[in-house]
Amino acid sequence: MAQQTRRSRNPATKQASRTQSSGASRSRSPKPKPPFPPQHQPRPGLEAKMTPRPRYESPKYQGSGKLTGRVALITGGDSGIGRAVAVLYAREGADVAIVYLADEEVDAQETKRAVEAEGQRCLLLPGDVSNSTFCDAAVDQVAASLGRLDILVNNAAFQKHQPHLQDITDEQLHRTFATNIFGYFYMARAALRYMPAGSAIVNTGSITGLEGSKQLLDYSATKGAIHAFTKALAQQLVEKKIRVNCVAPGPIWTPLNVADKPAPKAAKHGSDVPMQRPGQPEEVAPAYVFFASNADSSYITGEVLTLLGGETSAA
Repeated sequence: MAQQTRRSRNPATKQASRTQSSGASRSRSPKPKPPFPPQHQPRPGLEAKMTPRPRYESPKYQGSGKLTGRVALITGGDSGIGRAVAVLYAREGADVAIVYLADEEVDAQETKRAVEAEGQRCLLLPGDVSNSTFCDAAVDQVAASLGRLDILVNNAAFQKHQPHLQDITDEQLHRTFATNIFGYFYMARAALRYMPAGSAIVNTGSITGLEGSKQLLDYSATKGAIHAFTKALAQQLVEKKIRVNCVAPGPIWTPLNVADKPAPKAAKHGSDVPMQRPGQPEEVAPAYVFFASNADSSYITGEVLTLLGGETSAA
């Protein structure tokens, strides 16, 4: 289960490596706007098969050692927002462990290579966060392999559009809640056995948890629960000097969407926000650095930060 390597590179070498990558050149070009090529994938979806590829490299982001010596565990860390966060955490000096489904191994390996290119270790933990036994074992493995645990990013999610309430089966309802909110509880509960004062938990919420979405009833409900969980857990842990915050994005270009939406709708993903495009994972990841870094947000806990591409009604 454990795979890790440490590489030592100076900042100039790491920056040169990023500049030479094809991903870096993509990130310097204008952010892609819909319509995208129509596309649909079976769940859970792979970033490696998306067109255009989501952008996670953040070549303009310069690390400054904000997370040096720390260890982060990121669920759903193989792709999308999770991958972009893993890369920036590594760029800021943290070793990273990522949790992902076994079907996402191809994406997980790419994330591992990207983290190691930043000179940090990456521990791969395939499994399902809806299983509390797995969550306990994964956290134990992080502490044993990487020596500590300072940052938990709860990010794994399941989403399935349904036009009517009657279309949501018991199986779908259980899977959505078990992944999106039970998994957050399981991971936080396990992580707190190891997290010292000064640690941080960052949850991934959603605009749907603030405004709702008529075809995402169960998903919206779990995201609202995540926002409340964030605020309640922040109150509980403040005396232990552990901060808990939440990032609530609008439409972001990730495998979650091409695996859920029919191909014509996926092609238009994000076109209805004022910026007329979905956000890229690399545009979201700095918010997770902000909440994890005591240099940036030591006086902030219990907050839900919206990133909505110009929408202001839920901010």
